[in-house]
Amino acid sequence: MHKLKVASLCLILLFVSGCATPAGYRPEQVEAPATKMQQTKAQQTTSLPSTKRYKQKIAIIRFTNETNYGKALMTDNDFDRLGKQASDMLASRLVKSGNFMVFERSDIKKIQQEQTISGGGLVGVDTVIVGSVTEFGRSIAGKTGFMSSTKVQTAKAKVEIRLVDIKTGQAFFSAFGAGEANTESGEIAGYGSRAAYDATLNDRAIAAAITDVIDKLVSTLEEKAWRTDILEVEKGQVFISGGARQGIKVGDTLKVISPGQKVKSKQTGMEIILPGKQVATIRVISFFGDNENNEGSICEIVSGSIDPSSAAKLYVEEVKI
Repeated sequence: MHKLKVASLCLILLFVSGCATPAGYRPEQVEAPATKMQQTKAQQTTSLPSTKRYKQKIAIIRFTNETNYGKALMTDNDFDRLGKQASDMLASRLVKSGNFMVFERSDIKKIQQEQTISGGGLVGVDTVIVGSVTEFGRSIAGKTGFMSSTKVQTAKAKVEIRLVDIKTGQAFFSAFGAGEANTESGEIAGYGSRAAYDATLNDRAIAAAITDVIDKLVSTLEEKAWRTDILEVEKGQVFISGGARQGIKVGDTLKVISPGQKVKSKQTGMEIILPGKQVATIRVISFFGDNENNEGSICEIVSGSIDPSSAAKLYVEEVKI
């Protein structure tokens, strides 16, 4: 029995010693197929593919105050301050986005007067924005206790906008935005802040309403394909309107389209343009012009053909990926 125990113990020791790692032994390090530097660089550069966007030309032609707020204090010579403020805020946000070329049209008479003096001319736009402040108001609410009182001033605003296609005159999108701003003050046993009239609430409420509607506006404008016209076709080169200031780069590929036929719908009584047909593909090779009024791109024909005599009827459109 004693011999059996000794034999069993020896077998266990032999098994453990066979599985154990010898002292001082270090496993060999095997490098991954890609080095750590390559892996780090790949992680930094890996991102979703960016979508190319060409800057469309837009203008705000009207933004008015359709509420009763402030109208009782306005004279015949006074301008619509609330609507003008909303228009300026919207234009500022569109410019800061960097996705559009924004042109002034609300002060069209003043601009035309200056252009008469300087000899300039207006740039045509693709889309115009029409908007209004449809709701605006202020309210004061508060509670009064034995030794304390609180007062809350609130301003609420609502704006509505429409996008109008300049070629057809048809409004193809509408949206609204709502905003609210408030301030609170209170007193305890006569100590604290008193609720004076806060004029900045108006500005903050309008700004909040514009912020609410701007995302809807921008996403809709970006869905609309960028288009331009052909200026001239000469010796295999195609000259088009629009250049680097609209986001075009050398090497960009564009498609040339022959517009579809106009037909009248019996259902709506309106004219409908049938889908166009692509006749050629062109590639940008260089630019010309030095400002928004005269800039253009020189392109070469990659595929298809363009009849110079019918170039005026064709249009150029971006290739969406």
